[in-house]
Amino acid sequence: MARFLLPIGAFLALVVVLAIGLTKDPRRLPSPYIGKPAPSFELPSLKDLQVSVGSQNYAGQIVLLNVWATWCPGCRQEHDFLLELAAEDSIPIFGLNWRDNRPDALNWLATLGDPYVDSAFDEDGRVGIDWGVYGAPETFLIDQNGVVIHKHIAPLTREIWNRDFVPLIDELKGNQ
Repeated sequence: MARFLLPIGAFLALVVVLAIGLTKDPRRLPSPYIGKPAPSFELPSLKDLQVSVGSQNYAGQIVLLNVWATWCPGCRQEHDFLLELAAEDSIPIFGLNWRDNRPDALNWLATLGDPYVDSAFDEDGRVGIDWGVYGAPETFLIDQNGVVIHKHIAPLTREIWNRDFVPLIDELKGNQ
């Protein structure tokens, strides 16, 4: 009898685990850095390899760090919104050009516009790994103390911005 109950019990446990997993939003992958200091980094600037870009550039500010690449369809999808956001001048946007081809990335910004204060060139993806990047695009909200407040995976839109980012930014600015 126990010989038959063990497989049935294992099957039921598997069904429960799968049912729980299927109810979760796949875009909401947890970040180990939410509420913790963002990993510090220093990389060459995409535009000038002799200049460094990194966490020291945004220290003391509330900023977005947007992970992007030219090979990423979602990055192209969100690019126009990032340009709008940059034009509003409400928050500095720093880019992390991740695992990309530098000439392609420079051409992308020259052709489509550049919403970034500066973009760090993470050619080998090392810094992206340090940040726990799963893929592009990903956008991190970092507070004035260098703490990661929010992480968004997928293209950023006005609706997502207003719903998920604006309330957090307003709260951070109220605490300054």
